[in-house]
Amino acid sequence: METEHALPDRPVILSVKQIKKKIGRKWIIHDVSFDVRAGEIFGFLGPNGSGKTTTIRMLVDLIKPTSGHIQVCGYDVNRQPEKALRFVGSIVENPEMYNYLTGWENLEHFARMVPGIDSIRIHEVVNVVGLTKRIHDKVKTYSLGMRQRLGIAQALLVQPKLLILDEPTNGLDPLGIKELRGFIRLLADSGMAVFVSSHLLSEIQLMCDRVAIISNGRVLAVDDVDQLLTGRSQYVIWMAEPLDKALQMLQASEQAKVLEADKAVIDESVLIGLPEHFIITETSPEHIAALNQALTDAGVAVEGIQRVVPTLEQLFLEMTEGGHIE
Repeated sequence: METEHALPDRPVILSVKQIKKKIGRKWIIHDVSFDVRAGEIFGFLGPNGSGKTTTIRMLVDLIKPTSGHIQVCGYDVNRQPEKALRFVGSIVENPEMYNYLTGWENLEHFARMVPGIDSIRIHEVVNVVGLTKRIHDKVKTYSLGMRQRLGIAQALLVQPKLLILDEPTNGLDPLGIKELRGFIRLLADSGMAVFVSSHLLSEIQLMCDRVAIISNGRVLAVDDVDQLLTGRSQYVIWMAEPLDKALQMLQASEQAKVLEADKAVIDESVLIGLPEHFIITETSPEHIAALNQALTDAGVAVEGIQRVVPTLEQLFLEMTEGGHIE
């Protein structure tokens, strides 16, 4: 993860300050604040009903906040929408394209609605998204990944300083996701601020420099991905015989906290292939060697030690108490 993309001296492109949203008598958004800076990829995560989609719709002026302020490049989205949104390119939900037209014709159609976009600019964005060879084919022949690229090309026509992508990896295969991830990084490296919502926690961890976690209409955390994970629970899985003796020693140690398997937030894929009986502890990495030595000296055969590196998924589940992604 290249955290230099989130350096504090970079200008703030998107500023969200204490926005709240009330629909009828119900508060959907209680208090959401964060900044997105030039040249960074900012991830936005929230469980079902968290207010994530509502927040995104407020960012692009599809709905109005009840209170609070959203600014893009210093312009208020609600009071100065034309000035603010001229700096924004977005794909909210699925990119809308005309299947019977070619990719080029779709971009031309969109360009007619925005002053100052000519064929030179269309050529530029087509080259940026890597669709040069297929841009004159009909969109109905495009793969999902190509449609996403065409949608991003459309969003880039206005030369935005902020690109908002709502679930950009939806439906893509692993190769398509990897290619899109690299492409988004190139956009950020060029100085663009990229705001990404996604239900794929692993992709957010790989893709983003910073992340905001929202639950029940409130932001629980905003920070660099690496900083959010630093100091989180460090799980260690012990495979040892005799198991009872190993368990007794680990329970007595100040360097280990033994957990019941259903209390540890560990991806089930990590547990595949492990023996039927094992011990899970919370243990700092620097204590693993000493604990292993103590067990061995006591006649316990340590057959395996597996560190479970903290992930954004683990953090997310801990903070939202197991909430499901939208």
